[in-house]
Amino acid sequence: MDMERSEGVIAPAKAAESGWRETLRFLLILFIATLLLRTLIVAPFNIPSGSMLPRMMIGDYLLVAKWPYGYSRYSMPFGMGGFDGRVLEQQAERGDVVVFYYPGGGADWVKRVIGLPGDTVQVKAGQLILNGKPVPRTRIADFLMPVTENSPCRFLDAERKREVREADGTVSCAYPRYRETLPGGRSYQVLDQMIGPADETEAFRVPEGHYFVMGDNRDDSMDSRFPIVAKGVGLLPADHLVGRALITFFSTDGSAEWLKPWTWLTAARWERIGKTY
Repeated sequence: MDMERSEGVIAPAKAAESGWRETLRFLLILFIATLLLRTLIVAPFNIPSGSMLPRMMIGDYLLVAKWPYGYSRYSMPFGMGGFDGRVLEQQAERGDVVVFYYPGGGADWVKRVIGLPGDTVQVKAGQLILNGKPVPRTRIADFLMPVTENSPCRFLDAERKREVREADGTVSCAYPRYRETLPGGRSYQVLDQMIGPADETEAFRVPEGHYFVMGDNRDDSMDSRFPIVAKGVGLLPADHLVGRALITFFSTDGSAEWLKPWTWLTAARWERIGKTY
């Protein structure tokens, strides 16, 4: 009888211990798989500013592909990389939208690659000059950006600010928009609000192991046209690349409230989800 009672007590204890071990084993495997995924394949990134309008809006969440340019210490999660240079390095292409570790420290930024090693880049009267030749630019319809909680109508020149009220009552900010086409045929849209300090630059020679990057919102982007001491990017070292923008997996207009779950759906900008780069 005693033996039967002992077996009745011991068996559940062993089962519970085995259950905890299996749970811990599963969590460990999940952690390692997530770490490998974030390190080698993709990582999430959110857009905090309007420097990449019209392609990217504040509140966009995207996945960044980690493999296209190889791996450096800056592309490692949680700052785990302790090596110099890049492993399996591949050069970025003109027109790539890249996420990189800001050379001034502290955060990841996103811009578009304009100049490759050996290129000369200059801006004259707002016109991009690449290797001595103007990059073709065509005026297209204004970009109408809906004004929301996280996307105000921000114009550097207040006199040029223009808002449009649409039939459904939506208020949009109207930005002058152009299409630029790089050598090789790759094209994208840019905003040009005014002729300002960033529209007249020296000729920058891109050295080996660096890139010249710019924001698509040309008058509202601190990029390679500005040195780090002026809170710009300067010429971006290649080993600072984190990855290439891949796809927008979520977007919000900023009106959601954590304690009101139904607002998570109404705040979503569904039309932006699934956009690739």
